[in-house]
Amino acid sequence: MLKPYEQNVQLIRDEITTIGRTVVQANKESLVAMKNNDIPSMKDINVFMKKLIIKSNEIDNLIVKSLALYSPEARDLREMVAFLKITNELIRAGANTKTFLKVFKKSFNDDINTNAILEYAIPLQKASTLALEITVSMIENHDEKTIDENYNRVIVEESKTDDLYAMVEKNMLKLISKHLELSKDYFDLLSSFRRLEKIADRAASIANLLLFAQKGGVIEHS
Repeated sequence: MLKPYEQNVQLIRDEITTIGRTVVQANKESLVAMKNNDIPSMKDINVFMKKLIIKSNEIDNLIVKSLALYSPEARDLREMVAFLKITNELIRAGANTKTFLKVFKKSFNDDINTNAILEYAIPLQKASTLALEITVSMIENHDEKTIDENYNRVIVEESKTDDLYAMVEKNMLKLISKHLELSKDYFDLLSSFRRLEKIADRAASIANLLLFAQKGGVIEHS
């Protein structure tokens, strides 16, 4: 039977994972919509930020309560500190997802080069979603070997999003130069792609925090 502190840690871990899965699912659904060239279906994808924030606050309160009641030391304390920061990172990932969906749906229309846009968007969304999905799995499966392996996978995917966004930006600017009358639509789409890159950044930050919880050292910022 688990001790009260261990029960609290498991509950915290489960609740954080629930937030992470919610954000991952929204990104997976948007990826499917883009692959199927069914952008209108994105209107059915919702990220209820108010609910996520309420859940995040509940988790943070539970973390603070656990710190006050049980005074964890060393690795356990690092883990609690990491959890406090992870909830914030997941909320930011959720907000970026919500903004991406809103801006992308609004700006994607028949006047722009839709094939080119999807050619750029799909691999960027795929890498971003995978980075976040791997990170959420790290919260559930937290043995040292798994943390190390998945940390490296997240960093690879996050690096991909940086490279993909740079390529997207270059090609989008070319499209804008050829179709100045559509510049606002293209700039807005580029802004939405930036949100996907930021989701991957949040995933990398969470992976860094989990590595810190496992091994100590200095918390790195993505």
